[in-house]
Amino acid sequence: MGVMNCYCGNTKPYSECCEVFHRNGGNTATAEQLMRSRYSAFVLANGDYLMLSHHSKTRPVREKKAIVAWAKSVNWIKLEVLATQKGNPTDDKGTVTFNAYFFENGKVDVIHEKSAFVKEKGVWKYLGLSK
Repeated sequence: MGVMNCYCGNTKPYSECCEVFHRNGGNTATAEQLMRSRYSAFVLANGDYLMLSHHSKTRPVREKKAIVAWAKSVNWIKLEVLATQKGNPTDDKGTVTFNAYFFENGKVDVIHEKSAFVKEKGVWKYLGLSK
């Protein structure tokens, strides 16, 4: 049996993809890589990484336990990246629009979001919903 693709949808195995960022504190080259690594962290209910990769000004520390509990309660299906704007290694901000599909309460549901990312101390962080 072959090695599974990463949870984020890339063809590399998790150990060569999102796990690298989960181990290095979210030090990604692009906003899309951070968004993909955050999706994998939701799949794995890795609350520490979700907090670490969230911008310090918008980090939902009080909701961490609830976020982890919810992430564990659903079955994650797949991630679809629909669009990226900026968010490259030379940028300091960018957006990623995506669909994250999951199975909850007997039906498939989707989170459709345009996420804003900015660099904080040179490292990409999730800021929140893009306006």
